[in-house]
Amino acid sequence: MTFAFRFANGTRRNAYHIKSYSQYTTTATVLRVARATNVIPFTQPPFLQAFSKSPTELSRAFHASPYYTRTRFSKCVPVIGRAASSSRSVYTLRPPRPPRLPQYSEYDRFQSAVPIYRKRIFWAYVGVFGGFFGYYYLSHLEEVPITNRKRFMNVSPKQEEYMTQQAYKEVMSKFGHRILPARHPDSKFVKKVAEKIIKVSPIEHLNWQFHVIASDEKNAFVLPGGKVFVFTGILPVTQNEDGLAAVLGHEIAHQVARHNAEKLSYVKILLWVQILSSFFIDPSLLNRLFLEIGILMPFSRKMEIEADEIGLYLMAQACYDPTEATRLWERMDRLQRLSPPQFLSTHPSHKTRQKKIQEWLPKALQLQEQSDCQHEIDDFAYAIKKLKPQWVSW
Repeated sequence: MTFAFRFANGTRRNAYHIKSYSQYTTTATVLRVARATNVIPFTQPPFLQAFSKSPTELSRAFHASPYYTRTRFSKCVPVIGRAASSSRSVYTLRPPRPPRLPQYSEYDRFQSAVPIYRKRIFWAYVGVFGGFFGYYYLSHLEEVPITNRKRFMNVSPKQEEYMTQQAYKEVMSKFGHRILPARHPDSKFVKKVAEKIIKVSPIEHLNWQFHVIASDEKNAFVLPGGKVFVFTGILPVTQNEDGLAAVLGHEIAHQVARHNAEKLSYVKILLWVQILSSFFIDPSLLNRLFLEIGILMPFSRKMEIEADEIGLYLMAQACYDPTEATRLWERMDRLQRLSPPQFLSTHPSHKTRQKKIQEWLPKALQLQEQSDCQHEIDDFAYAIKKLKPQWVSW
């Protein structure tokens, strides 16, 4: 049985040479071998058969191209349409596979890379930014009035005034319809006590405004710029002027120390620290829960404690009894038994406040003695004596 090797385009060759990969990607690469059943067999003359190539030598004509090694070259794979009963067999020649390039994954590349903190240029940038940050931090340090605590402050009074306008509009839109008029007895009572404390404060020139909100909520708060809001629900807890002086002294102390502006400055520092620490640790570790419980809440409690101290000194200088502050927090503790734990709150616990006030009482009483409170007491007693009714005989 004789086989004739032909290309699909009809060209007949006994051997061919693969020159490139792209040359045989079309149908021209298919070799058809026709079995000599329906065609006239091709035979060579006897005198040429001695010089013809054997089938073994003929098969060697399908060798690899010089561009690829012999192991890279794909062998001919027979595609048999039918079994031995098939009249024709078609042989195809697979194109050679492209050379395998060295596999280099992204993971290996990042693992083999030098960490950024081991590069000199990184520490050069750290030194430059660290020096600039240190100079900026030290140049914005100031002392808190009365307590003389050092703190970072980079919020100007103009920025604080802008924040006041926005916050004041929001509060008035929420509680404006429940604010008592100035002629109301509760408004007069709050204003009377507040004016005495403001006179002894270091920022008497500020445009103070006091609003009383008709609500059962036992609370009071202050906005930047001297905007103080007092809920009527806390007035029965204070019981007297001294108790109200402890509440108002605390709120006025927040404005004296500019705690709102200090908190904003602290958040700015925290933001820069978070950005720089992202080069060393995973930023997802610094999540919101960690920032709230671990950093922001302790900082808020620290400012509340400082406001208690400043407020206690102010009410003592205003000739109010500072010992009433401890009794006030005792009453608040009885009313709010179900308050959250201290570490989950922005305010210290009532027990902690009582303990701190007991530590500050000696200094508060000393400030009260140094003030002109005794003169005011004598004047008050003299005025009461003059109001004593006199009996007239008819």
